[in-house]
Amino acid sequence: MADEAFVNASDVTAGDTDSPATDENGVRRRDFINIAAVSFAGVGGVAVLVPLVSQMAPSADVLAESSTEIDISQISAGQAIKAVFRKQPVFIRNLTPEEITAANKVDVASLRDPQTLAERTKPGKTNWLITMGVCTHLGCVPLGAGEGEVKGEFGGYFCPCHGSSYDTAARIRKGPAPKNLEVPPYEFTSDTVVKIG
Repeated sequence: MADEAFVNASDVTAGDTDSPATDENGVRRRDFINIAAVSFAGVGGVAVLVPLVSQMAPSADVLAESSTEIDISQISAGQAIKAVFRKQPVFIRNLTPEEITAANKVDVASLRDPQTLAERTKPGKTNWLITMGVCTHLGCVPLGAGEGEVKGEFGGYFCPCHGSSYDTAARIRKGPAPKNLEVPPYEFTSDTVVKIG
């Protein structure tokens, strides 16, 4: 009787295919629970990440200010206007042929921040100079874009805060400003509209 009760354990596990923990395809319940748990954790992770990532996207008001379109059809030669781009002033100047000639005559090597007029304008549109209206010294707004404002001794812009003078290509010529007025990214969407940003 003792001999009949003794069964080899390796024989039972090797030949037992009707175990309740295994179905006919060989997938155990434990595997199903693991797959279900990992799937549930993945869905939960996505549910947490989507709002987190979407809150980092720029808001509608920021996107609206990311670019500005300006109609330049009413700006006559020699005239400049002030516009706003990202809450900062922008100067748009329609240069006269004389101003273009004066800017091209300057020896670029003599400039503190050497740039030609062609480098600061678009090909075929050298008469349109578009720059940020912020002095590169301490951030004041230079004069010269408005009607009757002082343009400084070089005919471009003059910063009243510390006396920086810019030429007709908005390049620094005199004063403490270290760099030329910045040219923002822009493109002409038509002959009369420019998109800044």
